Amino acid sequence: MTKSMTAYGRAELSGDWGEASCEIRSVNHRYLEMSIRLPEELRLLEQSIREHIAAQLKRGKVDCNIRFEQRENAREALPVNQALLSKVIATAEQTTAQLKTAAPLNALELLRWPGVLDRDVPDPEAIGTPLLELVDQTLIAVVETRQREGEKTKTMILDRCKAAKDIVANVRVQMPAILDGIREKLTLRVQELSADVNNERLEQELLLLSQKMDVAEEMDRLDAHIDEVQRVLDQKEPVGRRLDFLMQEMNRESNTLGSKSAHLDTTGSSVDLKVLIEQMREQIQNIE
Repeated sequence: MTKSMTAYGRAELSGDWGEASCEIRSVNHRYLEMSIRLPEELRLLEQSIREHIAAQLKRGKVDCNIRFEQRENAREALPVNQALLSKVIATAEQTTAQLKTAAPLNALELLRWPGVLDRDVPDPEAIGTPLLELVDQTLIAVVETRQREGEKTKTMILDRCKAAKDIVANVRVQMPAILDGIREKLTLRVQELSADVNNERLEQELLLLSQKMDVAEEMDRLDAHIDEVQRVLDQKEPVGRRLDFLMQEMNRESNTLGSKSAHLDTTGSSVDLKVLIEQMREQIQNIE
């Protein structure tokens, strides 16, 4: 199934352990690159989170942001580390005494000092299961979004493939008449320039010229590449890199068609093919 690499998902979960939310954003990237942001006390879960993400997403730059708030027990007062608070106050007063101008101590700032408020540190093993379930719920939303966007992109690419097929078929039909017309014009031109014409030599030169302008092989390869694009789009595994390679090959063949062109129709067909290929290539950059 064709999947986009651009998506967003968010989920929330609560329980006796507290409340948590998870946000995952992904954009296109050559490989799978993850950035995990979560509270330091839960940093032990980072590797497990990465494994869960890697099991669902194969390519893209992924930002995962987890917020966690531990549920506090009902208490009459906040648990203050009095010994540490006293040391902080004493040190602050000593520092203030050495300053000519100093603001008074702020109680809220003192309480924000690390360790002054005694909080229970959550057990990563106990909270790991619900948090990983939260990540999985968020990934479901991300994957669904990727699939919806991927289907839209697939439809667009298939439409361009059909248009490219029509161009190739039209060139294939026109080429015999184009070559005959060029042959006739060159024969008349040579006869105008010289009455004494070596017909055998002229035939050889015209044959060589026809071979140089013949684009049958390019047409065959373009048809084969377009068929391969359509086949790859139906595969279940990630297909972005293969599609990108096929666009390079198609662009090479369309360039050759243009360089061999000796007629406005084939030149225009080459330009039209390049436009279609570029439109597909831009979309393919976002396919997983």
